Amino acid sequence: MSEQRFTHLLHLAWYMGAGAHVHNLNMTWLASSIRLLESFAHYGGTHFLGAGTCAEYEYKYGLMREDDTPTTPSSLYGCCKNAFYRSARLFCALNDIHFQWIRPFNCYGPGDRGSYRLIPSVIADCLRGDNVRVSECKNYKDFVYVKDAVRGIVDVVESPLSGAVNICSGQPVQLRTIVDKIAELTHFKGNILWGALPGAAENELVVGDNRKLRSIGWFPQYDLMRGLRETISSEKEYS
Repeated sequence: MSEQRFTHLLHLAWYMGAGAHVHNLNMTWLASSIRLLESFAHYGGTHFLGAGTCAEYEYKYGLMREDDTPTTPSSLYGCCKNAFYRSARLFCALNDIHFQWIRPFNCYGPGDRGSYRLIPSVIADCLRGDNVRVSECKNYKDFVYVKDAVRGIVDVVESPLSGAVNICSGQPVQLRTIVDKIAELTHFKGNILWGALPGAAENELVVGDNRKLRSIGWFPQYDLMRGLRETISSEKEYS
């Protein structure tokens, strides 16, 4: 960093493996992220974009607005992300660094093969013809296709926006609908075992307000069916 003298830092990395919401590595990533930002400022950086998470919000409010909804997260992951957000926001203000903070909501798409995540695990089970084991899937969440999310990040970093910006579709969809759509698109003939897995202890509705993102010209190009089709097609090629 001392040799290159970068003007922009886009910090998107964090631990996202199994148990990410409770893993002790969140503390490691928090400390490392703070040191990275300090170094960036020391060598003359002027524009910082960090990746937060919808898990920073207090879910009981249902609709998540960047500047209104309380950020009192219930997970270690959300707490560490929000701790970095709060400290980085003030640090950047004190060091004349333009500060942006994206909060993605439930990204999905090709290449996501975590067995602990709903969409890739259900796709994998359906393509193998295995019984699909899921929770009751009655909650509503906000899902955004990865290509739309990436376009959102690029649009934000090229814009004059500052502070937190939700990266989301703004449309709630029931988890049960997603499972049914995957079964339909894969022509699955097996059994969907509703309630075979414990459900997450969350509120029934978690959806993002994306008006700030739309104010810079962004809009989603993928609806749920198109995104699932592309994700399933990619998984077929991989397997």
